[in-house]
Amino acid sequence: MAAARREERSFIDPHGIRIVYDLYEPDGDAPPVRGAVQILHGVGEHAGRYTHVAEALTAAGFLVYADDHRGHGRTGLEQHGGDASRLGRLGPGGLRAAVAACAQLSGIIRADHPELPLILIGHSWGSFLAQMLLDRHPRDYDALVLTGSALRWPGSLNSGDLNAPWAGPEAMGSEWLSSDLSVGRVFLDDPLTTSEPLAKLFGPLDTLRLIGKPAKNLPRDVSVLLMVGRDDTVGGPRSIHRLAEAYRRRSGLTDVTTLVYPDIRHEVFNDVTRDEVIADLIAWIDRRVPRSG
Repeated sequence: MAAARREERSFIDPHGIRIVYDLYEPDGDAPPVRGAVQILHGVGEHAGRYTHVAEALTAAGFLVYADDHRGHGRTGLEQHGGDASRLGRLGPGGLRAAVAACAQLSGIIRADHPELPLILIGHSWGSFLAQMLLDRHPRDYDALVLTGSALRWPGSLNSGDLNAPWAGPEAMGSEWLSSDLSVGRVFLDDPLTTSEPLAKLFGPLDTLRLIGKPAKNLPRDVSVLLMVGRDDTVGGPRSIHRLAEAYRRRSGLTDVTTLVYPDIRHEVFNDVTRDEVIADLIAWIDRRVPRSG
């Protein structure tokens, strides 16, 4: 795999919060750049947990942008004055400001590279942000990839204990993330993560603002890839199939692909089949953004 250069950058959102993001660029013998990718991480985590995904995409010919969202990671630590106990809390403007900051980064990418297709990848809460961004700015994105996602509707989204199937006296509480239990241990030990539940971090109003369905009759036929572990307790395959159908019937999209991986859990990029998942991701992108030459 060709080496990737990572550069930390930032921008200021309308509320005065400095949003920190990483730009991964090809280095060495990487192929010519053929597109840009924006990665949106999940609740309680940060962009650094997707370094291996970004490096694989960079080696495949993409620039990769990945921010630490409002209240999260490096952004959140600075925003909250170094108080790690407040990580995950979104701050002024709440969820709406978090969505707007992600759109602001998309605008930066588009301004820097207007000639490149832009692929949006969102995981878990980041996939909900990505769904909202596609609803509101469908002309800004050329493809959408959602992992660990769900249809954002009561009955299709688990609001209970995500670790319930693995509960027991020896449970860490993070088993739901991955069947590779070392992933959950590393998550708990990471100083830039929090395992507080989303509803507690966001409060009732912003939690309710997550509810929604794909917009009707999108003006652009965007390609969509949905990737989910069969044992994912956030929504799982049933919810993902409902989301795929909503994109087809409500949004009018014609290129919607669903990939379900047996025996893995929520974090498809961090489970035992991570290499297969990343290879599938790049193969799907290759068919829509061909390599030159």
